[in-house]
Amino acid sequence: MQLKLADLAEQIGARLSDGGDLIIHGVNTLTSATAGEISFLANDGYRRHLQASNASAVIVAEAQAELVPGIALVADNPYLAFAKATQLFDNRPKPQLGIHRTAVIADSAQLGENVSIGANVVIGEHVAIGNDCEIGPGTVIGDDSTLGEQCRVAANVTLYHGVHVGDRTVIHSGAVLGADGFGFAPEQQRWHKIAQLGGVRIGSDVEIGANTCIDRGALDDTVIADGVILDNLIQIAHNVTVGEGTAMAACSGIAGSTEVGAGCTVAGGAGLSGHLTIADGVHVAAMALISKSIDEPGVYASGTAQMPLKEWRRSATRFRQLDSMAKRLQQLEKRQEGEV
Repeated sequence: MQLKLADLAEQIGARLSDGGDLIIHGVNTLTSATAGEISFLANDGYRRHLQASNASAVIVAEAQAELVPGIALVADNPYLAFAKATQLFDNRPKPQLGIHRTAVIADSAQLGENVSIGANVVIGEHVAIGNDCEIGPGTVIGDDSTLGEQCRVAANVTLYHGVHVGDRTVIHSGAVLGADGFGFAPEQQRWHKIAQLGGVRIGSDVEIGANTCIDRGALDDTVIADGVILDNLIQIAHNVTVGEGTAMAACSGIAGSTEVGAGCTVAGGAGLSGHLTIADGVHVAAMALISKSIDEPGVYASGTAQMPLKEWRRSATRFRQLDSMAKRLQQLEKRQEGEV
C-alpha cells in the first residue's frame, strides 16, 4: 500500500502544511521509522525520541507541531489519527471468497453474499450468516446461531447453539461463546447440573479476544452490547450484561448475573463478583476485586501495592485492626442512635 501524504492526512483527519506529494508506505514507531513511513507522538514520555526519528512525517497535537524536525501531521487526537493510519496499511491476508471443499454446512443454513468459509468449518442447522462475513478454518457455528454482516470469525472459534452476533464484530481464535454457565445445585456431597436454557447475544462492532469465554444464560441470555471490546483470556459468566462501549483487559472476569454499565473499563486481572450492578463510567484498576455494587462513576481499586512480605504481613494486620475498630464504631453509633 502506498499513499500520497496529502491523501493520508485527509483520510485520518490531520492537517498538513507541506510535503503533500510525498509517498508513504507504512507506519512505525518514532525509533524504528524510516523514510517513507509515518510515526506518531501521543505520549510525552516518548518526546525524547522525536528529534532523532527518521520518519518522513509525525502525527502530533497542535502544541507539539513545532518540535517535529520534519513534516508534522497535526491532529486533534494523535492517537486516534494513528489508529486510522494503521487501518490504511493493514497487512492481514485477505480471505478467498467462497466455501472451502472441506467445510460441512447444514442444508438449512443460510449464507449471505460474498462470504468466505475456511477449511473444516462446521455450520449447523438453521444458522444464518450475513453478507461479507469471514469464517476461519476449523470454526464451529452451532444450530440456530446467527452472524450479522461483515463479521470476522478467526480460526478455531466455537459458537454453541443459540448464539446471536451483530454486524462488524470480530471474534479471535480460541474464543468460545455459549458454553454452559457454571450452574449447579448442591445436595449433600453431590452437585446437580442446572440446564442452561438461555443463549448469548453479542452486539455490533464488538471485538472478542483470543481464548475468551462467554457463557450462555441459565434462563435469560448473556448480553454483550454494541461497541464492547474484550481482550484475550476473559471469562464472562452466565446472565452477565456488559453495557455499550465497555472495555475489559486480559485475565479479567465477571461472575454470574452481574450487570456492568456503559463506558466502563476493567483492567487486567480484575474480578467482579456475581449479582452486582456496576454504574456507567466505572473504571476498575488492575487486580482489583469488586465484591459490592457500585452506583457512582469513578475509579475503584482494592488490594495493596507490591511490598516485601514482612511489610505486607504487618500491613495486613493493621488492616484487620482498622476493620475491627470501624465495626465497633458502627455498633457504638447504632447504640447512641437508639438512646436518642
